[in-house]
Amino acid sequence: MTARPKSKPKIGFDSGPAGGWGSARSVTEIVLREQVPVSGSALLAKQNKPAGYMCVSCAWAKPAKPHPLEFCENGAKATAWEITGRRVDEAFFASHTLGELEGWRDHDLEEQGRLIHPMRWDEASDKYIPVSWESAFTEIGRELKHFDPKNVEFYTSGRASLETSYMYQLFARIYGSNNLPDSSNMCHESSSVGLPQSIGATVGTAVLSDFQNCDCIFYIAQNVGTSSPRLLHDLQDAVDRGVKIVTFNLLREPGLERFTNPQAPTEMLTLKETPISSEYYQLRNGGDVAALMGVSKALIEADDALHASSLSKVTGFDAAPKDPANAAAVAFAASMAAADKKHVLDHDFIAEHTAGFEEFAAAARNYSWDELERVSGLTSGQMIEAARTYAASDAVLICYGMGLTQQIMGVENVEMIANLALLRGNIGKPGANICAVRGHSNVQGQRTVGITEKPELVPLDKLSELYHFEAPRWEGHTTVDTCKAILKGETKAFISLGGNFLRAVPETAAMEEAWREIPLTVQIATKLNRSHVIHGKIAYLLPCLGRLEVDHQASGPQEVSIESSVAQFHGSRGRAKPASPHLLSEPAIVAGMAKATLTTGTVPWDSWVANYAEIRNAIERTYPETFRDFNKRFMQPGGFHRPVPARERKWVTPNKKANFITPPRLFPIFEDAPTGSNVLNLSTLRSNDQFNTTVYGYNDRFRGVNGTRQVVFVNKHDIISMGFAPGDIVDLTTAIDPQTERKVRGFRLVAYDIPKGCCAAYYPETNPLFPLAHHDPQAKTPSYKLLPIRLTRSQTEPIH
Repeated sequence: MTARPKSKPKIGFDSGPAGGWGSARSVTEIVLREQVPVSGSALLAKQNKPAGYMCVSCAWAKPAKPHPLEFCENGAKATAWEITGRRVDEAFFASHTLGELEGWRDHDLEEQGRLIHPMRWDEASDKYIPVSWESAFTEIGRELKHFDPKNVEFYTSGRASLETSYMYQLFARIYGSNNLPDSSNMCHESSSVGLPQSIGATVGTAVLSDFQNCDCIFYIAQNVGTSSPRLLHDLQDAVDRGVKIVTFNLLREPGLERFTNPQAPTEMLTLKETPISSEYYQLRNGGDVAALMGVSKALIEADDALHASSLSKVTGFDAAPKDPANAAAVAFAASMAAADKKHVLDHDFIAEHTAGFEEFAAAARNYSWDELERVSGLTSGQMIEAARTYAASDAVLICYGMGLTQQIMGVENVEMIANLALLRGNIGKPGANICAVRGHSNVQGQRTVGITEKPELVPLDKLSELYHFEAPRWEGHTTVDTCKAILKGETKAFISLGGNFLRAVPETAAMEEAWREIPLTVQIATKLNRSHVIHGKIAYLLPCLGRLEVDHQASGPQEVSIESSVAQFHGSRGRAKPASPHLLSEPAIVAGMAKATLTTGTVPWDSWVANYAEIRNAIERTYPETFRDFNKRFMQPGGFHRPVPARERKWVTPNKKANFITPPRLFPIFEDAPTGSNVLNLSTLRSNDQFNTTVYGYNDRFRGVNGTRQVVFVNKHDIISMGFAPGDIVDLTTAIDPQTERKVRGFRLVAYDIPKGCCAAYYPETNPLFPLAHHDPQAKTPSYKLLPIRLTRSQTEPIH
């Protein structure tokens, strides 16, 4: 077992810029640690290249003209982590019971290396023992035949290719289940619900070229340095040509402040830093609707002023206003008039393309600046300043991430993004679009080919026609619904295509206990994690090839396809030697289970496994408009774009318009949250030594933390007012739903630049605090970025 850090954690060192020598050192360290110094370096040269493989980390696109080294620090970590020289073999499982492995931490489980042989849990020894692929498929199929398909869950993480995902959803539907929860339910489902209501698209409208054509970028609630570092190249290029980047974020993050390009020798030698954000506004978590409403209010009222005969005649504006906010608004309008602007809003666009503007504008005018300031944590001057920058720009690209979507008002946050874009026609023209920055490398693409619990989003008639079966029409389970079913004891089988479900979901303690009662759990994976060592009554661990590895089938080496954050389809060709000859590919594993289970349908499973081009042909037959000439185009440099009608200003909504949607409230009201001291609003976050639930190490260079993850970041004034001091050890307790105590212990207080009343800590360590019911009511996305918690002095020794 990997030893846990023994030295005392170091807190508060200078992080330096994103990129730079810190990034170079981090890449070198992990390549050496994972015992792949030569093969890893050679493989990285092919990462995100047209004829190479698509990174298994973030979902940023492969450019048609890549950099010499088209990878980032986190991408290099993900590659080294997957092609590690370590192996979890039969001897490892013979030496450790699963009861023992339950006591290991997430990092230590994955650090053991690659899984190389199919295993079955043996109750007598409490160990995984080897099993043949044929026996595994036969027993899995036999068990599945006994269950009602409505009680079987087919979960998918965000890495599986389009080919595998299409096969997997087809397997589930022919079996009779629409229970296809996936990691998108836990991250950007708010986008999948909010954007269709606003603009008739399930994804963002941006393309890569928008970063070259915009003259302003609004960057909201996404930490580029940790979550999608390759995007920093696009931001740096934009800054270099004079683009202003206006950032709204809870924390001050180095990636949004300054960047040294580690691939630019001159920058590395001279330590040159590019300032990223020209304006940086730290708003409270939960204050996004209020902040964006404040920007909208400033735009609308300045437009009102320009349309009045004179500023003094506009309601609410006085020639010598006493309210500083009114004075700032008047100055804003006056500056537009001085620039010979006739209006602030794009009235022609609003009249031709939108509905609901008057209601939204009236709501914006009616909010007082006092209320907007109280909820957002920003001053009226800051919101008006952001509005002035927005109004002075002709093409604004709006980027946002999970800081917006993972809240109980995630859908309302997304709709406010659309409202802001619509005010000045910043959608559907070069440089002006909405960019929803996704996490996992194909989480968006899986939905495109049918991984969804919503039957209305899938061409079920077409699938039934192609494969001769009657597709189920009932609505399946989201991730939250799946958790509810498991807690109620209704789930009979859980099949997982990748991921670490138990560490990703809320209600950790209750979920782990209920998980043990599931009759059958099947995990398709490359590495060991907690969802494998806690298991059902019958449990299989099926190791698969990774995307980076050569996938040789009957017709030769195979390629797979991926969809990026900007709705581009890219090809990926594995280059690494497989970790073991015993591994099967994901398509082969799905086909093996399907053939052992299904008694209906006419799917050529064996032909598809022999040649993935046949799967792509099947995808094209199912989705002809989206995947036209799929096999001809997917490996071309830059891939090809998915059709998104809103990108062409075609609105696939019931009224054929883009809709301003007025939020019913500014912020969530926690009616059962206690008042008084020591209650803060928690936001979870990832360290820069982590990707989602995968923890590469115990350092967070960006936030000055070394040797631990058991920390909570709090404003220094809040620490003092609560009677603590930086470095004190505290417990965190959920401050809503008092019927159930949810607590994590032994966290070190770190004084940090974060708004008062807020705090932040890493996930998945703090996931046990989140009630399952604490989610957006429309999207059911867990509110991981907003939860009231109480801090109390701890009696627990901190875990480094």
